[in-house]
Amino acid sequence: MIDVPQEIYERLEKFITSDESPVGIDAKKTHILILYRLMEIERKLDNLSLARTVKAG
Repeated sequence: MIDVPQEIYERLEKFITSDESPVGIDAKKTHILILYRLMEIERKLDNLSLARTVKAG
């Protein structure tokens, strides 16, 4: 289980909520948010890898 601070949980919940969706969330917005965060993580990992390579070389 992931422990998300209540304030962050509530902000994210408001951001992805959709009254027009039968499941209560905007799936497209949710997927875009997830993909964006994954791209940020990938960028940070690339930067760390590059820094390690430069340090080792």
